[in-house]
Amino acid sequence: MAKSTKATPSNKKAETKSGPKITSQLTKQHKIVIGSLLVLFSIALVVAFISFFIYGQQDQSAVQQLGDRTEVVGNWLGKFGAFLADLLIYKGFGVAAFIFGRLFFLSGIYLVLGISVRKLKSIWFWDLFVIIILSVLFGFFATSAPELGGTIGYELNLFLQDYIGKTGTLLVLLFGLIVYIIFKLQLSPDSIQSFFNDSKKEMNSTALTNLLNHTAGDYNLEEFAVNDEDDDIHLKTNGSLFEINKEALKPTISNSSDIQREPIARQLTMEVTPPPFPEVIVSASDSFVIETAAEEDIIEENLASRLVADFGLFDPTLDLSNYKFPVIDLLKEYSTGGITINQEELEENKNRIVDTLRNYKIEIAQIKATVGPSVTLYEIVPEAGIRISKIKSLEDDIALSLSALGIRIIAPIPGKGTIGIEVPNKNPTMVSMKSVIGSAKFQEAEMELPIALGKTISNETFVVDLAKMPHLLMAGATGQGKSVGLNAVLTSLLYKKHPAEVKFVLVDPKKVELTLFNKIERHYLAKLPDMDDAIITDNAKVVNTLNSLCVEMDNRYSLLKDAMVRNIKEYNDKFKARKLNPENGHRFLPYIVLVVDEFADLIMTAGKEVEVPIARLAQLARAIGIHLIIATQRPSVNVITGLIKANFPARIAFRVTSKIDSRTILDTQGADQLIGRGDMLYTNGNDVVRVQCAFIDTPEVEKITEFIGSQKAYATAYLLPEFVGEESGINLDMDISDRDTLFREAAEIIVNAQQGSASLLQRKLKLGYNRAGRLIDQLEAAGIVGPFEGSKARSVNILDMSSLDQFFSNEQNK
Repeated sequence: MAKSTKATPSNKKAETKSGPKITSQLTKQHKIVIGSLLVLFSIALVVAFISFFIYGQQDQSAVQQLGDRTEVVGNWLGKFGAFLADLLIYKGFGVAAFIFGRLFFLSGIYLVLGISVRKLKSIWFWDLFVIIILSVLFGFFATSAPELGGTIGYELNLFLQDYIGKTGTLLVLLFGLIVYIIFKLQLSPDSIQSFFNDSKKEMNSTALTNLLNHTAGDYNLEEFAVNDEDDDIHLKTNGSLFEINKEALKPTISNSSDIQREPIARQLTMEVTPPPFPEVIVSASDSFVIETAAEEDIIEENLASRLVADFGLFDPTLDLSNYKFPVIDLLKEYSTGGITINQEELEENKNRIVDTLRNYKIEIAQIKATVGPSVTLYEIVPEAGIRISKIKSLEDDIALSLSALGIRIIAPIPGKGTIGIEVPNKNPTMVSMKSVIGSAKFQEAEMELPIALGKTISNETFVVDLAKMPHLLMAGATGQGKSVGLNAVLTSLLYKKHPAEVKFVLVDPKKVELTLFNKIERHYLAKLPDMDDAIITDNAKVVNTLNSLCVEMDNRYSLLKDAMVRNIKEYNDKFKARKLNPENGHRFLPYIVLVVDEFADLIMTAGKEVEVPIARLAQLARAIGIHLIIATQRPSVNVITGLIKANFPARIAFRVTSKIDSRTILDTQGADQLIGRGDMLYTNGNDVVRVQCAFIDTPEVEKITEFIGSQKAYATAYLLPEFVGEESGINLDMDISDRDTLFREAAEIIVNAQQGSASLLQRKLKLGYNRAGRLIDQLEAAGIVGPFEGSKARSVNILDMSSLDQFFSNEQNK
């Protein structure tokens, strides 16, 4: 008989159990594999996204040619990473796409750890909601950076703004954030109130603990418990239970004999005062409680400090936040290892000086040499009884014995008890602009407008502050270094100041010296609104520009008056601290530097029309940040007049041909004894310093201007206010129908103030200068204000408001 193959019940049970077990194990393995894949994919996404912001621009072409294996990408995840980043960030949701990394990471972790996947539904829903909201939000605000909001955020913004406008779009975004806060973060008025109630109870309990620990020193209290439901407080002692009754406020005291100090078995009755809990002082002899109220904190806050706390100080450089200053490698290094000291030359010159003075019976007690780039200073200390004037009279004899050009005697040297004899070196060393700009003295200079001019006799970098000068007069014969000196001044400011902080008005009658700076027109230059070129080469336009600067000066002084400050630095500091309202016409004021390359030519062609605004700017413009640099090769008294010299204390003299010219520039001789090629004397109303001007060649200036000009710039050059002269040719026969809509309001402001000026209308009506100027012209045509009177405000022909009403009623009746 064959054995029965029927399975026993026990075998069936085993088989039915083994099948599902194997299936369950396989399912867990699948989850672990898929979960691990999702975690690794999330990490890869984040890596690809981060590298997109570094190499995204150079990978744009490679994304379009994924099939070309020769195409090289910079993305850390290769072509696949570049494709993913371009798809999800640039063409997708922008920065919000980083949340996809979080979603895939959490999904993978849930699968690996075996957590219920149902919880992921809520996470995916709210994270996708946040991705869309953030994409639209970045697309709304960051329009200049499309990668922040992505194509989806940009297109959704355009779609919403086409139908509900910018305000409606902003309200929709605000509503989305409110929905997320309420439903996801569970933030509601009740939760906020319960949070403060919990904090209140905790403070109440802490204060009560301090009181009981302090007052129950004689009762040996071990612990206490607070019941939140009925606010009853139970105190446990070693032998009995005490109750603090909330109804009784104070211990009842009839007289001093009623107070007895009993042992522990005694009942204490008092009231717990609601918070804030006062400071409690307990007498050492009894349980009498003295309460003192705590001092309230005084909080001083205003709108400006709140704005600074929320947004920080105003930064004028934000419009060009990515601007990069010129690198020092753009400058050429001309020197060959610094100053070379020729010991034989020094010894020979010393002996000749000593022998020459000894021939005239002048003995020297001590002599010392200081070697500079182009000049060596010999400091001598004569024997007692020698007159200084006697040594100074031997200047030509010493020059003859040394066979040198440009001997200059300083008798005595200011601040020292010595006499200086400056002797030119036979092999002078050129001072490069690179060595001056790269020096620590210039890089660490804490000045408003630092200028590195060159190096002194002691080989120290000579740095001055244009804001402290406040104006600079530069003169010298032809070919002695004036144009190079101007380039050194402008280069110093370009290396130190942001385009938002300084603007240049360049006047170049020779038409060839300053044309290199055309490339930085929209960064650093200022001009009149109707001018084509920012660099002024036509002498007829110089007069309008100078008068426009006078208008700008008057406008700035009005702003300083409204802000109640004394100078531009205080005004800008106050504006950065958000204490001045831009709606009232206030703005950040950059420094303006006027550079005139050949002043003599302007004086010859324009005369008083140039001299008057120049003198007015020199007298008044210091406090509001307008500084003048004037250069001329003809330092005669009819060019550098007394009116100009009085307002230019800072002066630079290059080599001139006569002592008279030297006295015209410096009020002392010495400039006629310079050796040329950048050798100059600088004075700021006190000592005269000899400096070897730093040399910067035309190719170096071209490199600097090309470096700056290739960067993102402002839309236009800095526009100066329009200036309309008396002979402007304006047609005052204007039609009443062509009047501005604000004509009547402007007339009322002018009559009330009894002052006819465009700047007044600018501030009161919050207008631009062009529209305010047109209003003034219309008021003049109507006879309300008088004609233009130069720098003075126009006269007002109508004295009060009743006369003005009569004027308008007469016009209507015509």
